[in-house]
Amino acid sequence: MTEAPRHDDSTRGDAPPAGAAARDGGSSGEAADPGTRVGVGRTVRAFTDGACLGNPGPGGYGAILIYRGRRKELSGGEPATTNNRMELRACIAALRALKHPCDVELTSDSRYVVQGIEDGWAERWRRNGWMRTKKDPAKNADLWQELLDLCAIHRVRFLWVRGHDGHPENERADELAVAAARQAG
Repeated sequence: MTEAPRHDDSTRGDAPPAGAAARDGGSSGEAADPGTRVGVGRTVRAFTDGACLGNPGPGGYGAILIYRGRRKELSGGEPATTNNRMELRACIAALRALKHPCDVELTSDSRYVVQGIEDGWAERWRRNGWMRTKKDPAKNADLWQELLDLCAIHRVRFLWVRGHDGHPENERADELAVAAARQAG
């Protein structure tokens, strides 16, 4: 598992007002030229987090996209869910917001998500008919399928960062996720 580097102040930008939620599927990438590799020259940094008030309970997700100094914040919630589902939803929302194929560095504090992709768990579960073992089905198969489909469009590198450890974008994604969970509850 790759750990995210410590925060670099060059990623700080003007953030929308606290609690602002973008839901327009805005672009963070540019049109890809025919014949070029996916995402070359279009690296988007994404920071995601999920939260749940009770597990299960009302939940929310937050995502921050940074591209060429521009910043976009996304959030959403569900009235009855789990923390792992919200962690996956955050990644899905971030990747869905990209209008064109991009290189993406996606930073999450969820080992479940990062290891699920980087260690090949989700691919293996899909090959095995969404089974972890012969008797144990993989949880959240619907969301893993969607995330894998999005990873086939974009070239995504998942990085892990310790949660609640002072990383500004991770802290902000957490604020967005908690606010969305409260609103969903």
